[in-house]
Amino acid sequence: MTLYMRLFRACSTSTTLTQIHGHLIVTGLYMDPLASTKLIESYAQMGPFESSRLVFDHFQNPDSFMWGVIVKCHVWNGFFQESISLYHRMIYKSAQISSFIYPSVLRACSAIGDLGFGQKVHGRIIKSGFVSDFVTDTSLLNMYGEMGRLDSARKVFDYMSVRDVVSWSSIISSYVQNGRASQGLHIFGQMMMESSEIDEVTMLSAAEACGELGLWRLARSLHGFVLRRNIQIVGALGTSLVAMYGKCGDMCSSEGLFTQAAFKNTSLWTAMISCYHQNGCYHEALRTFVEMQGSNVEPNAVTLMSTVCSCSRLGRLKEGKSIHGFVIRTAVDTENDLMGPALIDLYANCGKLKECHKVFEVTQDRRVVSWNLLISNYAREGMTIEAIKLFKQMLVEGIQPDSFTLSSVISACGDIGFSLLGCQIHGSILKTGFSSEFVQNSLIDMYCKCGLLGSAHMTFDDAKQRGVVTWNTLITGLLQNGKSEEAMALFSEMYAYALEMDEVTFLSAIQACSNLGYIRKGKWIHHKMITSGMRKDMYIDTALIDMYAKCGELQIARKVFDSMLERSVVSWSTLLGAYGMHGQVDAAILVFKEMVESGIRPNTITFMNILSACSHAGNLEEGKKFFNSMRNDFGIEPNSEHYACLVDLLSRAGDLNGAYSVILSMPSPVDASIWAALVNGCRIHQRMDVINSIRESLLNIRTDDTGYYTLLSNLYAGGGEWGKFRMIRSTMKRKGLEKVQGCSMIEIDKKIHKFGANDKSHLQIKGCNLLANFLSSGLSKIVELDASVI
Repeated sequence: MTLYMRLFRACSTSTTLTQIHGHLIVTGLYMDPLASTKLIESYAQMGPFESSRLVFDHFQNPDSFMWGVIVKCHVWNGFFQESISLYHRMIYKSAQISSFIYPSVLRACSAIGDLGFGQKVHGRIIKSGFVSDFVTDTSLLNMYGEMGRLDSARKVFDYMSVRDVVSWSSIISSYVQNGRASQGLHIFGQMMMESSEIDEVTMLSAAEACGELGLWRLARSLHGFVLRRNIQIVGALGTSLVAMYGKCGDMCSSEGLFTQAAFKNTSLWTAMISCYHQNGCYHEALRTFVEMQGSNVEPNAVTLMSTVCSCSRLGRLKEGKSIHGFVIRTAVDTENDLMGPALIDLYANCGKLKECHKVFEVTQDRRVVSWNLLISNYAREGMTIEAIKLFKQMLVEGIQPDSFTLSSVISACGDIGFSLLGCQIHGSILKTGFSSEFVQNSLIDMYCKCGLLGSAHMTFDDAKQRGVVTWNTLITGLLQNGKSEEAMALFSEMYAYALEMDEVTFLSAIQACSNLGYIRKGKWIHHKMITSGMRKDMYIDTALIDMYAKCGELQIARKVFDSMLERSVVSWSTLLGAYGMHGQVDAAILVFKEMVESGIRPNTITFMNILSACSHAGNLEEGKKFFNSMRNDFGIEPNSEHYACLVDLLSRAGDLNGAYSVILSMPSPVDASIWAALVNGCRIHQRMDVINSIRESLLNIRTDDTGYYTLLSNLYAGGGEWGKFRMIRSTMKRKGLEKVQGCSMIEIDKKIHKFGANDKSHLQIKGCNLLANFLSSGLSKIVELDASVI
C-alpha cells in the first residue's frame, strides 16, 4: 500500500493515474478507504472529474474522511450545488461527520449566496460541538463576510478562542470589501496593538482601505510599516500599494513603486494604467499601455477597459477602435464582458451613436450600466424620444433600472415637456420606495421644466435629504418660470437655516435680484461672497455685471468686469449690452473693439446687443455697419432677432421704406417681433399710410405675443380707427390673451413693495384709499370756502 501512495504522489498525467487505478482493482486494494480516497483526490486534480465521482459512488461504505474529500473536490472544480447535495446525502445516510467537511460546505454556500442554508450549517456545527474548531470558525467568518453579514461575522470573530493572522485578515477584508473601510482600519489597529503576526494578506486589505478613504498620511505610514517589517513588496502587495497611492492622488509614489518593481506582471501594469486614468492623466495612461505592449506582457480585460476609457476622455477614436479590434481578435473579454460599457462610452463621447448602438446590440451581458450609458448619451445628444424608447425596452427585457437610469429618463421627460411619463415614473418610485437624492433632484427639475411648480414644491417638501443641489434645482426652476420673488424667498430660507451654499446658489440669487431690480439685496449677496472667501468665478462675475447694469449701477458693473481674471464672450457681450441699455452707444462700440482686439470672437448675442444699442441711440450708420460686418467679417448669418434690431433701427430713424425693404428681403419667414418693430416706427412718426399699405400682412400674422396686438391696437386707436381697434382687441380676447400690466416697485426698510394698475392685493391698500378719500374731501371743502369768499 505504501508503494501505491508513492506512485500517487509521483503521478503527473491522467494516463498514469488510470494505470494505477487498474492495478488497484487487480490487486484487490480498490476497496481500501485510503487508496480510494487518494484516487478520488487525484482524479479531481488531473481529470477526468467524472472518474472521481465514479470511484466514490462504487465505494460501499465511505468514511467521514472520504465524504469530506469528495465534497472538497466538487468545491475545487466549481460544482457548488452538487457539493451541497452530497452533504445532504451524507446527512441522510447518518454518516459520521467530522469538522473536515464544514469548510468546503460553507465555501459552497458562500459561492451560491445561500445565506439561509449557511446559517443551518452553522447551527449544526454548534450542535456537533465543532464551534471551537479554528478552521471551521475561520470558514464561518469568510462565509458571513462574503455575503455581507458583518454583524454575524463579527460575532464569530469575537467568540473565537484563538485568532491567528488568517482570521484577523479575514475580518478586516470582510469590512473593507463591504464598504466599511474605516471599521476595517480600526480592526487593523487592534490587531497591531495585540502584537499579532501581520503578513502580506493583511497588508493588502489595509492598503485597499487607505486607498478607498483617501488617507494619504496613513497610507505613507502603512508603506513604512511594510518596509520596517521587511515584508516583500512583490506580487499582489506591490499592486495594492500602487493602487493605494493612486487613489490618494499621490502619483509620484505610485510611479516610484512601479518603476522599482523588479517583475511587472499584468496586474501591476493594469494598476498603474488605472491610477493614471483615475487621476485624469489620460495621455500617461495611453503611454503606459504602449510600454506594456512593448514588454510582451499580455493585457487583461481590466487593462483594456481603463485604456479605452482614457481614449474616450481624450476623444481618441482611432486608438479606441484599434483596442476594440484587439478585443475581438483575442476574445480577451468573453466571460465578464467588461468592455461593453467602456466601448459604448468611447463611441458616444466621439459622437458615433450608430457604432455605440451596434456595440450595445452585440453585448452579451447587457448590464444596467450599458443601458444607462446608451440612454444618457441619447438624451445628451437631444435624441430624447430614442432615449425614452430604450428605457421602455429595458423594462420589457426585465432589467431593473437604478438611480442613474431613472435620473436620465426623468431629465429627458423634462427636456421635451413629457410630464405624463415623468409622473408615471414618479408614481412607480413612490410605490417601490426606490429613491435617492439624485432621483428626487431630477424630479424637481423635470416638474419645473414642465411648468408644474406645485409638484416641484411637493417633491421638494417630501425629500428626505436636501443637499445644496436640491435647493439649487428648485431655485433655478423657479427662475426659469419667472418666479424670481419665490426664488429669492427660498434663497433667504437657505441663509436663515445656515445651509451650505455653493457658486450655483449665489449665481441663481444674483439672477433673481437682476430680474427684480433688488440692488440692495444684490449688493448684500456680493458682499457675502467676498467675505466668505468664495473663489472668483467667471459666471458669477458675469451675472453681477448684468445685475448692476439693470439696477442702474453702471460704474460698479464696469469695476466687476475690470476685476475679472478670465473673460468669455458672454462677459464681453453682457458689458456691451449694459452700455447699450444705458444709451451709451459710443462706450458700447469701444467695448466691441476692445473685445475683438483681445482675441475674443463675437457671437450672435454680441451683435444683437450692439445693434440694439445703436437702435436705441438712433445711430443709424453704425448700426448698418455692424449688421453688414456680421456676415462679411465674422461669417455669422443674421437671425430673426438681428433683422428685428435692424428694422427697429431703420424705423426709429424714420426710414420706414428701407425697413419694409429689409423685411421683404429676409430669407426666413417674418415673425411678429419684426413687424412690431416696423409698426412701432410708424407710431413714432405717425405714418398711418405705411400701416394701411401693409394692413393685410399685419392681420395675417399668427402669434400669441400680447405686445404685438397691444401695439397695433393702440396705433389704430391713436389714429381714430376704432373699428380696427375693436377687431384687434376681440382677436386678443378670442385667443385668451391679456395685456401684461406694468408695475412699480419701491424698497422701504429692506422690504420690496410692488404695485400695479388696479392692484388691490397690497395689505395697506385700504389705508391708502382712506387717505385719498380724506384728502379729496378736504380739498372739496377748501374749494367751497374759497367760492363763498368770492
